[in-house]
Amino acid sequence: MFIGIDDTDSADGMCTTYLGAVLAGKLKESGARIRRAYLIRLNPTVPYKTRGNAAVCIEADGCADEIFAITCALIEQYAVLGDEKTNPGVVITGKRGPAEWYKRCLTGYVTIDEVYSVIQREGMIFRGWKNCRGLIGACAAVSAVLADCTYELIAYRQEERFGNPRNVTASSVFSAEAATYPATWDSVDHENQVVVCVPHTPDPVLFGIRGESPFSVARATGLIACEPTGMRQIWCTNQGTDAHLIIQKPGQPLTEGSSYLLPGTVNSYPKSGRGGHVTFSLLLAVYPQERKEESITCIAFEPTRGFRNIIRSLHPGDRILVAGSFLKETINLEKIALVLPAPAVRTEAPVCPACNKQMTSAGTGKGYKCRRCRYRTRDPVIKEEKRQITPGWYEVPPIARRHLARPLIRGSPSVPGEFLSSETS
Repeated sequence: MFIGIDDTDSADGMCTTYLGAVLAGKLKESGARIRRAYLIRLNPTVPYKTRGNAAVCIEADGCADEIFAITCALIEQYAVLGDEKTNPGVVITGKRGPAEWYKRCLTGYVTIDEVYSVIQREGMIFRGWKNCRGLIGACAAVSAVLADCTYELIAYRQEERFGNPRNVTASSVFSAEAATYPATWDSVDHENQVVVCVPHTPDPVLFGIRGESPFSVARATGLIACEPTGMRQIWCTNQGTDAHLIIQKPGQPLTEGSSYLLPGTVNSYPKSGRGGHVTFSLLLAVYPQERKEESITCIAFEPTRGFRNIIRSLHPGDRILVAGSFLKETINLEKIALVLPAPAVRTEAPVCPACNKQMTSAGTGKGYKCRRCRYRTRDPVIKEEKRQITPGWYEVPPIARRHLARPLIRGSPSVPGEFLSSETS
């Protein structure tokens, strides 16, 4: 059976994955067989999420009534029910829930009324606390079918250490990634010399190592020098898969709060704004056969650091793909691909053919003249410059990467062929 849990944490502490790991241990003690533990990230733009918008699912064999009782008791014990934003939910089902429900929770917004309809239609066992919002993620977790998956080993702290400064040797984390990369990734950010896998929030997580297999994350974990851990759990997850991205074809409207992969043409030189954010206008082909177009603003926020220099190097006319969330009529960039760069040209005053001297402007719209012999011409010299950016994919650094965003070390996103044709630009 599948046991889904969500919304047991708080910004001030606790973590839904911790409760899931505790549950897996309790179920083993009760005689249940644990087949697999899943960590399922959902829509990263949901406004009422705590941090990473994660739900968990434990796949186990055992007595449904006994498992339900154990799960509810643990939620009562560990969930931060005193926080008004914490609204737990648990769902138990003997089969996977509807995949389309998981997809909706991953790419859009859904309501509590809608999840009740799904739960009742599927005959799931459930319980919600307070406003029961956690039922949404719990139902999504038991409905998730992962076409692509990665793994994360999360090391949890001993309970007596909760809330105290973490003791993890940074140099050992860099060494662990060096020894296991590219089978593991995003433990550190080399460009910014920052450890990424150790949180700074007051929750039970000591660190989390992400990778391609249970073996690779376990190997990296064994190389990290840290305080004693209270518990470890390997999760099968949709992190690092781009599962949240909707491949958007021309003519389809964008929905607020969803994330997209869409093609377009750079329509303005990027500019830096307050706070260090960089923006540019992207021209979308709305109805290519009719040559109708509309533009949308794209933004690289200050925390994306060096990625902003990639954005600054774009030119009008560049054909690109952008990936990111659509919020407040703006695409918040996660990665881009330069498909076809526009020529970078500059104009210079021509050289006088008679005097061999560079000519000067004759006035706005009047071309050029030679000061010595008065020779005139309207045509400048056009020279092509070398671009600072070459075709290919570019991504934000690990410190700014969303849980669901697929790092390029896992390979470039799969892009429909029509996205690269002239019909979509």
